[in-house]
Amino acid sequence: MNKKYILAVDLGTTSIRTLAYNTQTHECSRIARREVTQFYPHPGWVEQDGAEIVKSVVDCLKETTKDLDEAEIYGLGITNQRETVVAWDRNTGLPLEHAIVWQCRRTHDYCQELRKNKRKCDMIHKRTGLLIDSYFSATKMSWLLENSKNVTTAYENGLLCMGTLDSYLVFCLTNGKSFVTDHSNASRTLLYNLNTQSWDADLCEFFGVPMNCLAKIVNNDCYVGDCVINGKTIKIGGIIGDQQSSLFGQNCVNSGDFKTTYGTGAFMLANIGSKPVFNKKLITTVAWKTREGMTYALEGNMYSAGSCINWLKDRLNLIKSAKESESLAGSVADTGGVFFVPALAGLGAPFWKGNARAEFRGITLSSTSAHIVRAVLRGITYNTRAVYDCMREIYPLNQREMRVDGGMTANALVMQFQSDIMHFPVAVSAESESTSLGACYMAGLCFGAFKDMNELNELYYASHIYTPTPHDEKRESNYKHWLEIVENL
Repeated sequence: MNKKYILAVDLGTTSIRTLAYNTQTHECSRIARREVTQFYPHPGWVEQDGAEIVKSVVDCLKETTKDLDEAEIYGLGITNQRETVVAWDRNTGLPLEHAIVWQCRRTHDYCQELRKNKRKCDMIHKRTGLLIDSYFSATKMSWLLENSKNVTTAYENGLLCMGTLDSYLVFCLTNGKSFVTDHSNASRTLLYNLNTQSWDADLCEFFGVPMNCLAKIVNNDCYVGDCVINGKTIKIGGIIGDQQSSLFGQNCVNSGDFKTTYGTGAFMLANIGSKPVFNKKLITTVAWKTREGMTYALEGNMYSAGSCINWLKDRLNLIKSAKESESLAGSVADTGGVFFVPALAGLGAPFWKGNARAEFRGITLSSTSAHIVRAVLRGITYNTRAVYDCMREIYPLNQREMRVDGGMTANALVMQFQSDIMHFPVAVSAESESTSLGACYMAGLCFGAFKDMNELNELYYASHIYTPTPHDEKRESNYKHWLEIVENL
């Protein structure tokens, strides 16, 4: 029987998805999904249960593979929310504490203290391409080692493993045989040196993270082990962080190509080729490392995007569904002078104001729920424009189009306004599962379903392209006013 399916696991922030990609029809099917429980033990803290995540992955894989023959399957790729940290017992594979999610701000004050040492900050940036921020993994690991008796006991007994969710999932799926991570996930920890492409002993010492508790770093197109699902032995390979996976899934494989994913947060990544470029307003990260070599990316990460829509729905009860945000916002001609800063979890790139809080400005007695919802949608696109303006000053981007994916791309009002405010086309991926698709493509390179990246480059197409309406001075004036509000937060 000929192989034709590549499986993917997508460990998202709010849900887990698995699917099968048919290499003959180039379609994603057999999608299974489970919600991920979020825990908020204190204001600004966000946690998840690693054991629940693994169980949900296994359940989803059983659903996806139940009618597939083992001989039809090339293998399994994995993509994941990146900076989330798990600590677990090397013998049992059980998590020692809840996972600390990338959105969690518990180490904000610690990071503020570290930033006072400008010389250290400069050294860390030159080695990692990152800024000292609670978003990244190292300070989460430090916190666990300092505050969890379970973690410190496991370390003292030589049983502590720490890593991002990809490491934990592979460890569990292979019954502890593989303790690995890939370059894209490692580069999000503040412990990985972009220049040596390995863990950095000085950084591990600085953050108090024992290097022997960290996973082995492997290439993205590397086979890492086997799992057994529904009695079928399935090869695992093609591990890649979720935003890099989306970049790969949208075939941004040429230098200057860039994309934005609108998920819980919004993430703009640009392929910058084989040499890193550093700038303190943006992140420099590994895009992927394959047998063809290393590729770097510039990234602007915005902490709140889709989470703003969920907030309007679940907390403020202004809308009943995400879809309703489009119709309600479209019922008014403008925001009525209302502005919104999407800082529900602080502000990321290019402002880096971790202690900022979301704000409305300009609300009056005449403001309606429609004005408020429209202002929220515009605030998200303003933040995206700010990241783009910063990115194009640093690196020559391909301005034929910005490729986009994620749940908010279904909102035509948002996509049109994004095109208008950025003054060039916005291309919505025809494949809604671009992040999962990237993991499929990477696993396909690993297991021989595709010869090389040139073959992948032919597979992208857009379902819709939004083109900008004529230049509007009022639109630009509103954007500049929004920037002033952010500057004064």
